[in-house]
Amino acid sequence: MRPGKVTWFTYLRSVFFYIHIALVTLVLGLWGLIFQVPWYGRSGVHRVASVWSHALLWAAKVDLGLSYEIRGQPPVGDCIIGAKHQSFFDILIIARHAPERAFIMKKQILRVPIMGWFAWKAGCIPIDRSKGSEAMKVMLAEVTARQQGEGLGQLIVYPEGTRVKPGEKRRYKPGIGALYEATGLSVVPVATNVGLFWSKRGFPIRSGVGVVEYLPAIAPGMALHPLMERIEAEVEGTSDALMAEAGFVAKDAGRR
Repeated sequence: MRPGKVTWFTYLRSVFFYIHIALVTLVLGLWGLIFQVPWYGRSGVHRVASVWSHALLWAAKVDLGLSYEIRGQPPVGDCIIGAKHQSFFDILIIARHAPERAFIMKKQILRVPIMGWFAWKAGCIPIDRSKGSEAMKVMLAEVTARQQGEGLGQLIVYPEGTRVKPGEKRRYKPGIGALYEATGLSVVPVATNVGLFWSKRGFPIRSGVGVVEYLPAIAPGMALHPLMERIEAEVEGTSDALMAEAGFVAKDAGRR
């Protein structure tokens, strides 16, 4: 389905939506702090995350006329999810369908009220990008320790390292390959076209039906270079096809 046209009503709906989800986040955050985390620990955190992501996706459907379609099979066991990242919408969708989700995320997200604290408690792993190769070492050490302890769940990685506008291309960072080698887990590539509806800057948000597609898992044992080539080719190729299906033709802008 193609994105809806942007009108003054689109802007009004977007403002109302952001107010709505801010209130939902506050209420569910307090509910989790009082009734879930103290009694259930990490499982309580994941319960809050499931309810929160469902509530925000429901609000997007009701307030904005924006829904989504899942293609393929979301994984449920320990694995690495290597996903295309176009907007906050794909974060919500992937989080909603991962029962034990944990993101590799930039350290600044920990400062976001309520959400940052729950992300940390859920097992998300913050990285300090300013530290370069040292950040990679710290990340791998943290991942290895958690895998040997309580397990990783579905470790969600955005190989491009940031949100990328539809049609824009960025080189995939080697972190996902390092995680693949260190953990011995399979990688599930994920493509999307949701940036056509909910943009990188997040305003305004268009109506329509975005798609998130889970591709076949890549089993452990591949060499690093062929792995990175395969992840990038599958994610980018499928994302371009999904965007074309929604009426957008991706132009070859080269890698950044």
